[in-house]
Amino acid sequence: MASSAAAAAATVMLGGKGSALSPAAVYAFSLGLAAPGIDPSAHKSLSTRAPSPQETPARLAAALAALAPAESRAAAAVLLNKLVLTSSDSASALVTAATVARLADSLDLAAALPLASRDEAAVAAATAPVAVALAALIDCCAAPLARVADAVAALSCEAARGDAAAFDVPASGDGLCAKDEADVAADIKVLVFGSKLVGAAGGVPAAATFAKVPALNGIFRQAVRALHVLVRIELNAPVKLGKRDAGETGEGKEEALVVLATQLARAVQALSKLSIARARLCAESIADAELREKLTGGVSVDDLKGMLDNVLIDSDAVSVLKGVYNHLLKFRDFLAWEAAVAMAVIEADSSIEKPQAAVENEAASVTEKPLAGGDKAKGDKKSKKKKTLGLESLVEKVKEIVESNEVRRLPKIPKGTRDFGKEQMAIRERAFSIITSVFKMHGATALDTPVFELRETLMGKYGEDSKLIYDLADQGGELCSLRYDLTVPFARYVAMNSISALKRYQIAKVYRRDNPSKGRYREFYQCDFDIAGVYEPMEPDFEVIKVLTELLNQLDIGTYEIKLNHRKLLDGMLEICGVPPQKFRTVCSSIDKLDKQTFEQVKKELVDEKGISNETADEIGNLVKTRGPPLEVLMELRKEGSKFMNNVGSVAALNELEILFKALDKANAISKITFDLSLARGLDYYTGVIYEAVFKGAAQVGSIAAGGRYDNLVGMFSGKQIPAVGVSLGIERVFAIMEQQEKERNEKIRPTETEVLVSILGKDLTLAAELVSELWNAGIKAEFKLTTRVANHIKYALQSSIPWMVLVGESELQKGTVKLKDVEANQEEEVDRKDFVRELKKRLSKS
Repeated sequence: MASSAAAAAATVMLGGKGSALSPAAVYAFSLGLAAPGIDPSAHKSLSTRAPSPQETPARLAAALAALAPAESRAAAAVLLNKLVLTSSDSASALVTAATVARLADSLDLAAALPLASRDEAAVAAATAPVAVALAALIDCCAAPLARVADAVAALSCEAARGDAAAFDVPASGDGLCAKDEADVAADIKVLVFGSKLVGAAGGVPAAATFAKVPALNGIFRQAVRALHVLVRIELNAPVKLGKRDAGETGEGKEEALVVLATQLARAVQALSKLSIARARLCAESIADAELREKLTGGVSVDDLKGMLDNVLIDSDAVSVLKGVYNHLLKFRDFLAWEAAVAMAVIEADSSIEKPQAAVENEAASVTEKPLAGGDKAKGDKKSKKKKTLGLESLVEKVKEIVESNEVRRLPKIPKGTRDFGKEQMAIRERAFSIITSVFKMHGATALDTPVFELRETLMGKYGEDSKLIYDLADQGGELCSLRYDLTVPFARYVAMNSISALKRYQIAKVYRRDNPSKGRYREFYQCDFDIAGVYEPMEPDFEVIKVLTELLNQLDIGTYEIKLNHRKLLDGMLEICGVPPQKFRTVCSSIDKLDKQTFEQVKKELVDEKGISNETADEIGNLVKTRGPPLEVLMELRKEGSKFMNNVGSVAALNELEILFKALDKANAISKITFDLSLARGLDYYTGVIYEAVFKGAAQVGSIAAGGRYDNLVGMFSGKQIPAVGVSLGIERVFAIMEQQEKERNEKIRPTETEVLVSILGKDLTLAAELVSELWNAGIKAEFKLTTRVANHIKYALQSSIPWMVLVGESELQKGTVKLKDVEANQEEEVDRKDFVRELKKRLSKS
């Protein structure tokens, strides 16, 4: 029977469509905090046949004796889920309803034995449920500790007055450090930002100790993530009976889990030593020797000696995994102790006015029960009555300190995003105005689509870049993802509405789970111009490229180059070089990296990862060097003896390019274009001409626009082929160029368009409302300000670059006049109150 705790607990459904067993759910099962439920759809696949008792798999039988009750419940939940998944996945799998019911009711692995069919025994043998369950418990414990370790390190940095410069790690996008190391450093810098305690006073020992944190905590994150990925797979992958899995003993899975778990244990060992070192460093600032001994006397590095050896020396997987789990729990204790020491030191710091009594009470509560065992710390009778600092009191204490320091803890934005202040918004609005006017000049209509799409809409359209799609949590019913670009949603819109021809533009944000670096964001605007429909050859392609040149010219960003190629020509080149057709797209993804990597690096990827021979890779390298003025390169590729002229696809591409280049030449747009055979564009949906604009100025921002022809994308949604071609402007990088240009010109950016400031030398809001409303009604952009100091009015006008002021004080009120002030010329003129709007209009029209 299920325990009373489990009966009252939440139910976790197994076997439902889209459901997945998480490590947290396994942990909840182990503690009796959750009870399993079988989805009704999964019940239908279970057999009602009478049980045929089977011999328990040898490895499972051996592991049973070593399991504690909580571990047995976790293993039972894993086996139960695997049986249900396998039954639902394979109609021929014989999994009995009786076995599933016994496991679900008892959550006791031993109570479910013997298993009732050969298939059930095969599942139990292949899935290694005990090892997977223990790995899930490790995963559930380790994941939150990765964040806690960062927070405690930040707290100790404050207590030891460490220098935040220890966390100055280069951005991982530059390739100069591991991503996790950079992330840890960035997270800790946010935690200590603005702290009154963090500084350079900690000296060399503090600097050396905290300098280790990003690398070691980063390795811990990496180990946690690697284990988590494998655990999620092993928890939820059904067993394929009758195939390879049917004869498995689960030994391979156990060994793989042990490898990752022991890597985690080594990281934990290093972090435990570092935690002890930080705690002792914090305690050194306490002058009271007795109090310092109370805080640090219970724990030493000796507690770690042999701990890791004891974990790794056991030969069987279950013992190793249990040892790693206990190792993690010990690490959790070290972190709690370190946090308590750091908080006690912070409370003792006179600069934040904490009473010493509070510190002594805290110290007594920490040292009453040393972590490493041994006698209780000696003290007075009052201190002996103090309770041990448990998890609840630690959490409350951390919460208290965080809330007290709330004023100096500034929020942050996610990596790969940015805020736009008033000056940046002024530049952005100017750019959007130019872009929209160019689009409209070519007859395009505006379109808007949802910021998220069904996941099935986006998948299979981006090749290897599909891994960068942001998936949203299932809210019940539909699996959705944030849009990766605006092209696929446009194709979906055309297909869904049975549109045969459309010229549209769209300016909106897209999202990519990329590695942020300079000029590369996770959230950014795209400005798209696309033409869908059947036209004469190269007709829409010409207009789209012409639009791109007009955009970049009118934005006035400086020198740029548009690299252009043809997908059919690229495929012909790969065919000429001997690349199998099934590898065209993946080889294109590698070639597309040539703007960021050397050919030797790309060649290594082609040979080592994609199975291309050295000879083929070298031949590709020779051909992709071809680039130059479009008509000249075209002539070179079409000359007698060219390999391209013997390839049908290449000949068709070259004929289309001839039409395009001649049209661009007549439109005076060809001078900015380079025919470049190395341009590949990694997205799967391109079928014809492809192009990419690159900024050639000092700012290193990479590609600023890209696009091409995609004749088959709409047909993926509707079955009806609607050819299309388009371009997307990466406006964030254009913003970066425009901002840099403004700085170099030393020009002041006007964040507002205010023409007149109504300055009331007093506090008469009704007078200000009357005057400024007359200006607003006349279509004049105006603001108002109430203050008795004339200097404040003038200062505001100068800061905001407002050209005109209307000044009204006591003397003007008595005479029925106002003063008009030309701010730049510093000249004033008094005019009648009733005529001031007309007079301002005259002056504004002249300026």
